[in-house]
Amino acid sequence: MKIAIIGQQDFGKAVLDAFLARGDEVAGVFCAPEKPGAKVDPLRAAAEAKNLKVFQFKSLREADAHDALKSLSVDLGVMAYVLQFAPDSFVHLPRHGTIQYHPSLLPLYRGPSSINWPIIRGDTKTGLTIFRPNEGLDEGPVILQKQCAIGPDDTLGDVYFNHLFPLGVQAMLEAADSVFEGRHSETVQEDSKASYEGWCRAAESKIHWANHIDAVYNVIRGCNPAPGAWAMLNGKKVQIFDVRKNLFRRFADVVGKVGEISSINDKSFSVTAQGGTIEVLRIRGEDGKKLSGGEFAIAQGLTNGIFFDV
Repeated sequence: MKIAIIGQQDFGKAVLDAFLARGDEVAGVFCAPEKPGAKVDPLRAAAEAKNLKVFQFKSLREADAHDALKSLSVDLGVMAYVLQFAPDSFVHLPRHGTIQYHPSLLPLYRGPSSINWPIIRGDTKTGLTIFRPNEGLDEGPVILQKQCAIGPDDTLGDVYFNHLFPLGVQAMLEAADSVFEGRHSETVQEDSKASYEGWCRAAESKIHWANHIDAVYNVIRGCNPAPGAWAMLNGKKVQIFDVRKNLFRRFADVVGKVGEISSINDKSFSVTAQGGTIEVLRIRGEDGKKLSGGEFAIAQGLTNGIFFDV
């Protein structure tokens, strides 16, 4: 089939590569303009290396964006990780319309940080949806869904790179084929079961040591590697990535107070929370370097009894 890809970053590049690898014609690629000083978008770089037409519009509402897509005369638009708003007048231009990838089981977790939130909330499953985009945010009819488990210790990186990324690329191919061949179905989302979540950014990724250990642990793994859960230590912001949860089983097990560094070894250090300790295995200070917990403790002169801000 003849398609246009609208997307960005590594997922957009992987989708482009997958369609080209099986012989589909990519008539053009649309990706958002890079911010000043930013690296070239991986999708743009891959498309240019293959001498494909690349379009970068500040807004897909622009008449020039519509004219560009119309001029390609494609069978299908394929939206692979798109943060720009695409109006109905744009997505309806391809002969068979447009399909879009979203990394949640819609109508759950509509919104831009839909991988972070299920982990932060302690969900045991998530998935992806290929749907028809419309002018609502992630509200269009569902074409295809795939489910995956969230393990009790899985991070955002685990869920995305091991499941939602590779499953998503294959799902895009599968959905494109079914739409192109006219054998797909479209299921209207049930708004009564829907949830919308905004960005998971600095305010949402702050660690509150006074919360139950499960909540602290889920915030850290749900923000690993991005945006990176953070806390204040000795007046400086640190980001905490790889951790281990150790529960208190008896009153005699309790060590330290909430937010207190309660043990240090050459590989890690532990911080007390409600119900257990968080063993910090990987951390980044204000200098931007990721270190093991033990390396960081030595470099910063940490000792038992020092407190994080709670």
